[in-house]
Amino acid sequence: MIEKPTTRWQTRLRDAIRDPNELLRLLELSAVAESESSNDSNFGFPLLVTREYAQRMRKGDWNDPLFKQVWIDRQEGFSPPNFVSDPVGDLKVQRAPGLLQKYAGRVLLITTGACAIHCRYCFRRHYPYSSAPRSLSDWQPALQQIEQDTSIREVILSGGDPLTIVDSTLAKLVAEIESIEHIERIRLHTRLPIVLPQRVDDSLLDWLSVTKLSKWIVIHANHAQEIDADVAEAIASLRATGAVLLNQAVLLRGINDTIDVQEQLCKRLLENSVIPYYLNQLDQVVGAAHFEAERSIGKTIVQELAKRLPGYGVPRFVQEIPGQPNKTRID
Repeated sequence: MIEKPTTRWQTRLRDAIRDPNELLRLLELSAVAESESSNDSNFGFPLLVTREYAQRMRKGDWNDPLFKQVWIDRQEGFSPPNFVSDPVGDLKVQRAPGLLQKYAGRVLLITTGACAIHCRYCFRRHYPYSSAPRSLSDWQPALQQIEQDTSIREVILSGGDPLTIVDSTLAKLVAEIESIEHIERIRLHTRLPIVLPQRVDDSLLDWLSVTKLSKWIVIHANHAQEIDADVAEAIASLRATGAVLLNQAVLLRGINDTIDVQEQLCKRLLENSVIPYYLNQLDQVVGAAHFEAERSIGKTIVQELAKRLPGYGVPRFVQEIPGQPNKTRID
């Protein structure tokens, strides 16, 4: 059997850092690894970070804002009772395996459990991905549900990260969605253009360019330091397909919970024609309590940003509350 050639991004993804000690050595933090690291436990969520993302971290700095997003901290073992495994109520809104509907007119497909990076605050870190569809045939029940419900106008591809799926499969899935007459928009929620910009290659751009659906791509950057020249190039390539790009950030204590840091992020996004869409209050998932910032901090940040930036450059400060018909705006 002849093996299919792997792409550059697949090779880079396989080469991602999974060993905490390797990350410490790369960042010249190994001298204090014994006292600071959490190598004894990964809390069921192992370390994973691309080398491209790690290269943007400051060496010798335990407080680097990118490092803190991926590092396994012992505080993950201490969660208050209100931090739960399914903080946004995903499991209560399944219409079919891998098909979620929380809001009118749009549905979400859990396309994969794979990511290129394990963000320690991930609200789906405990999601039962083993029960989600993994192939085009597995997605048929979900696609049939979408076809039968003419109120649905938008399909959101999420995960995990949908861009960890190879383009031949993604293109076929999107083509099937496009064939459903009442679907108008496709939305991709992805962190790969930020953490692995090589993923935005000709193969991806080809199928994005030809789909007749309105294209919306929601990327995820929490700090201006995440957006380097390679990321900017990847974003520009995505925009050239006719896609609208939005950004969702999460308010994270000790990482981006100041006005100046959020202003720098919004300005960096605007420089690349990405709309700062949402600033999310942390979802209260087990293991992430140490990232939670007070809601009053987020409110103050957004109020001050409105004084410094044009209206389109100010994200909405929101929280996802299970059972509500939309994201809840925090004013």
